[in-house]
Order: sequence, then structure tokens, then C-alpha cells
Amino acid sequence: MRDLMRPKRKRAPRSERIHKPPKRRGRRRSYNRPRKKGITYWLFRFIILLCLLSALPMVALRYLDPPTSSFIELNKQKNNKNIKHQWLDIEDISAYFAVAVIASEDQRFPHHFGFDVEQIMLVLGQSKTPNQKGYARGASTITQQTIKNLFLWPGRSFVRKGIEAWLVLWMELIVPKKRILELYLNFAQFGTSVFGAGAASQHYFGIPAAQLNPHQSALIAASLPTPVRSNPANPSEYLLERAAFIEDQMPRIGGRRLIGEL
Repeated sequence: MRDLMRPKRKRAPRSERIHKPPKRRGRRRSYNRPRKKGITYWLFRFIILLCLLSALPMVALRYLDPPTSSFIELNKQKNNKNIKHQWLDIEDISAYFAVAVIASEDQRFPHHFGFDVEQIMLVLGQSKTPNQKGYARGASTITQQTIKNLFLWPGRSFVRKGIEAWLVLWMELIVPKKRILELYLNFAQFGTSVFGAGAASQHYFGIPAAQLNPHQSALIAASLPTPVRSNPANPSEYLLERAAFIEDQMPRIGGRRLIGEL
């Protein structure tokens, strides 16, 4: 009864009604003010760009044969126009020569990921491995030397070593071991203006690289620490001793079978 006796409220005309916007839950966002990008955002973009710039050359090297290298171009800049270089597929290079290079420069090449930690520790400790008989080498692996020959410059500096280490990781990640060895055999320096196995075999012995025998292969590989001062065609007593050591190591690390297993 009370509800029936209560007077009805009159509604205001439509034109006088005030329409309030519906309440929004949560924090109100402003679409006009752009959000500031922090240092984390730009650092992430820089890392992605750096990774892409590092990976793309390695993808190219996996499938394409480079026509030249950093070391070849640096030699040309020294007015040395008598550059001897010839690209050869690894199948056209004597397996003896490939094994001799591994025995001389990096016997753990098939097993490490670009860095020979054990050899690094030995060099830092200024000691020699028991089976080297005095013929100590540096800690640089074949992968490291390939990166240096293709992209970098001579000399020892923390900047160059840092760039080298970064690119080594990408090469090992993308490029197969056999391809890395093929790149090294084609761009390693074996004389003042001699680059690659093809040019070295013709320059020193006058034969194609496929015909190199174990002794000739060991002589050329023995010149790698000091290619400018060594002559495999007219070896010194030291070069003969080093070549004999390399030739002795070749069957111990697997011989020609090692190349087929890479």
C-alpha cells in the first residue's frame, strides 16, 4: 500500500538528461603519449643484429667458395702482385696433406668446438705436452686460424682475439668440420705470396695437390709456423726434423681415414 501511495518521480526530458560514461575498470591508459623504450629494449635489438651480422657470413661460407681472404688482400696492398692462389675442393687435395696439417696445427680438431682448452692451459703454463718432443705449437686451432685468415689481420691484440673468438663460435655452430678444414687448406699461407694447398704444391714441387705424398705433405705442413722463412723444396735441418715428427704423428691420429670421418 505504501508503494501505491508514494508519488511517482517525474523523469527529466531527454534533452536535459546527463549521460555519464561507463566506469572502466583498471588503470586508465593514454594512447596519445608514446611509451619510452628503455636500455634493455635497445640492448636486445643490438644483440639480435650482432648475431645476424655474425651468422650470415658463416651461412655463405658453408655453401659458397670465397674468392679471396683478408690476408691475401693485405699482401696485395703491400704492392705484392705476385700472389699465388688456387681454390681446390678438398677431394682434389691429397688426404695425406690434410692429415699432415691437422697433425701439425691442431690434433684435437675433430673433437673440440673451436677452442683447444687443454692446449691453452699448456701454453699459459709455459709447458709442452709429453708427446711433442720439443715441437710446441701455439694454442690457436684450425678454426681460429681460418677466421683470422679470412676476416682479420696479423698481430696480437685483445680486440682482434675477442672478434676472433666470437666468430669462431658461429663458424663451429654453422659450418661443418670438413668444410672448415677445406677453407683452411685453401687460404693458409705457405710462403711469402703462396696461399693454399694448390699453389703450395705447384710452387714447391711442381705437382697438383692431389699427388702430394706423405713426406711432401709433412714438409709443407712443417712450414706453417714460419711460412715466409721456410722452404719445403730446400728444407733446413729444423724443417726436416719437424716434418719427420709430423709424418710420425699422421698415422697416430687416424691417417687418411680421419678425413673421411669428419
